[in-house]
Amino acid sequence: MGELGGFLRLERVGFRKRDPRERVKDYRQYFSLPDDETLRDQGARCMDCGIPFCHEGCPLGNLIPDWNDLVYRDRWRDALTKLHATNNFPEFTGLICPAPCESACVLDINDDPVTIEQIELAIVTRGFDEGWITPEPPEARTGRTVGVVGSGPAGLAVAAELNKHGHTVTVYERDEAPGGLLRFGVPDAKLEKWIIDRRVALLEEEGVEFACGVDVGRELSTDELRDRHDAVVVAIGSRVHRDLDVEGRELDGVHFAMEYLYQRNRAVAALEGPSAPHTAADEVISAARKRVVVVGGGDTGMDCISNALREGAEDVLLLDVYPPLPANGRPPASPWPLPPKRTPTTYALDEGGERRFGTEVTRLVGVDGRVTGVHARCVEGTSSRDLHTVPGSDFDVPADLVLIAIGFAHPDHDGLVTDLGLDLDRRGNVKAPVYGTKIDGVFACGDARTGQSLVVTAIAEGRRCARVIDQYLGGTGEARRIPAEAMFAYEDGDPHSLRHQAETARTVTVGDAFWSGPRDER
Repeated sequence: MGELGGFLRLERVGFRKRDPRERVKDYRQYFSLPDDETLRDQGARCMDCGIPFCHEGCPLGNLIPDWNDLVYRDRWRDALTKLHATNNFPEFTGLICPAPCESACVLDINDDPVTIEQIELAIVTRGFDEGWITPEPPEARTGRTVGVVGSGPAGLAVAAELNKHGHTVTVYERDEAPGGLLRFGVPDAKLEKWIIDRRVALLEEEGVEFACGVDVGRELSTDELRDRHDAVVVAIGSRVHRDLDVEGRELDGVHFAMEYLYQRNRAVAALEGPSAPHTAADEVISAARKRVVVVGGGDTGMDCISNALREGAEDVLLLDVYPPLPANGRPPASPWPLPPKRTPTTYALDEGGERRFGTEVTRLVGVDGRVTGVHARCVEGTSSRDLHTVPGSDFDVPADLVLIAIGFAHPDHDGLVTDLGLDLDRRGNVKAPVYGTKIDGVFACGDARTGQSLVVTAIAEGRRCARVIDQYLGGTGEARRIPAEAMFAYEDGDPHSLRHQAETARTVTVGDAFWSGPRDER
C-alpha cells in the first residue's frame, strides 16, 4: 500500500484553511483541498498495516487502505469505485465526519495519522468534477414500495439502497427541504447546501421521490402512510434536546443550540436566492453585538461559536464540563484507537471563540425576565462521568444570549412513534434490535434507533437497514452487487488484487458489498 516507508519520509499535510480573520466575514466553506501531488504523497503515507485499524474505526468499514493506494497510483476513478462500494455519500463524510478512522490509524499512536478524510473528499470531488458520478437507476422495479420518514443521512442512505434494489421509495420530510441536520444543523462554512442539493438531485433522477413539508403522524396519518407502502422506515433522528436543569432556565435569551442553528442556516439559505429554503421564525434568535455563552463543548457547540462570530457577536465563551486535555491531546478515557471526545482546537476556536474546560453551570441570572449572566463553578475528574466540584471555584460571566448544546435525549415520541405504538428502549429510542420493530413492516434506523451519533454511523445504519427490508420484501437481503470489472481495480499479477482473490474463491467481499457466484458468471 502506498510507498513503502513513505510515512517515515512524508509529513501530514491537511486541508488548506482560509485565514480565520477573513472567513468569519462570509459563510463559504472555510477550507479547501491541496493539489494532486500533495494528495498523492498523503496516500503514500498509508503504512500497509498488518491490521488496518482504520476499518474498525470507521462504522462503514470503508476500504481505506485500498483507495489511499489508488490515489497514490493516480488511479482516481478506481478509487471512486472503492469509495462508493461502502459509502453512499462520501461528500458528506469527507466534509463533516469527525474521522474516527484517523484516530484509529496506526500512525496516530506516535505520529500524525494519514489524512483519510481529506483523501476521501478529494476522491468524490474528482468524481463529480470529471463527470464520473451519474444517476444509476435500477434496471427493473420490484413493484414493492417503501415510505421513509426522515431525510437525514440515515433516511437518505436507506432510500438510496432500497431504490437500487428496485423498490419504489418515497422519502417524507417535515421540513421544507431534504437533509435533516445536514441542512439545518451544520453551518455552510462546513457544508454548503448546494452539495446536499446535488446529491438529492441524483437520487431523484434515480427514482427516489421526496415529499417535503409533510409531518407524518400529524399532517399525514400513520394509517395512510402504511396503506400507501409495503414497508415503512422510521429515520426521524434524535431531536429531543437534553435540557439544562438549573435555576433561571426560563429566562428570555436562553435557547437550545439547534433552535439557533436552524434559524441561522435558514437565514443563510435565504441569502442564496429566492429558490433557497427559508422559513420565517416567530422569534428571531440573534448573536449580533451580544455576549454569547455556549454550554456544551461538542460539534454543535462549536457550530454555535462559528455562527455567532459571523453574526458579529461581541464575544463568545464556551463552557465545557470535560476536563482539560493532556499534553498528548488524548484523554485517559479514550486511548488509541478510540476517537477522543475533544480536540486541542477546532475551526470555531481558531476563529476567535474561547473555551473553558472543567466548568459546570449552576445557575442563570437575569434582570426583568431576561438573561444577563451565567453562574458556574470548576469541576475536576478524568471524564465527564467522574467529576467533583473544586471548592471556592464559583465564578460569574456576563451573557446576553445563552445557547444550550449538551446533546439530544431521544427521538420525538409525539406523532409518528406514538401513533405506530412502537416500543422504546430504556433511553427512549425506538426499539428495533435488528432494524425491525414489533410492528410488521415497520423498521427503524439511524439516531432514532441508536441515539445521537455521527453522520458516518447514520449512513451505515441506513445501508444495513436496507438489507433487512429488502429481504422482508422478498429480495435476497444481500448488499447491492458491484460489477466485477469495477471491483478488480488492481493490475493483473498483483497478489493482493481482488482479481487474484477471485481466481481462488467463489466469493469476493468488498466491505458490506460483495459479488458471489462462479467466476464464469461474472
